[in-house]
Amino acid sequence: MLHIRLLESSDAAQYQALRLRGLMTNPEAFGSTYEREVDFTLAFVEERLKPVEGKFTLGAFDAEGQLVGIVTFVRESSAKISHKGNVYGMYTAPEVRGQGAGRALLLALIDRARGCSGLEQINLAVITDNAPARRLYQSLGFITYGTEQRALKYEEQYWDEDYMVFRL
Repeated sequence: MLHIRLLESSDAAQYQALRLRGLMTNPEAFGSTYEREVDFTLAFVEERLKPVEGKFTLGAFDAEGQLVGIVTFVRESSAKISHKGNVYGMYTAPEVRGQGAGRALLLALIDRARGCSGLEQINLAVITDNAPARRLYQSLGFITYGTEQRALKYEEQYWDEDYMVFRL
């Protein structure tokens, strides 16, 4: 049984461990790198996790209380684009994939984002080759509106990204 909740500063150590695992396991899925984030201090991660208006991170915890999934929502702050928010850093541990953690995280994110006054859509980018993630997003109502070729480059390898939107 998974438990989804808002992450707080006190979750920083578990969050950082899972995020670094994701950056090592699936480097193509993130705009950042393991090398960049491995030296982040716990204080920096605590500050990063503090929920503020228009920004929050959710976590999926297993029955033993271990963090097994994460996702972050950030609303645009500029007046002309504040009707949009973005999904960042979506990651589930390989051992829980296919068990509903990603779906539960995204449903909770969408539900919480609906509480943002004036928010009309949620955007995300997903590696074009990540068929399981794309299927999950599509099953929840995200639609693809474009593809950027060679969107990410890491260690001389390129990945294309599909851009998807969910209309609230």
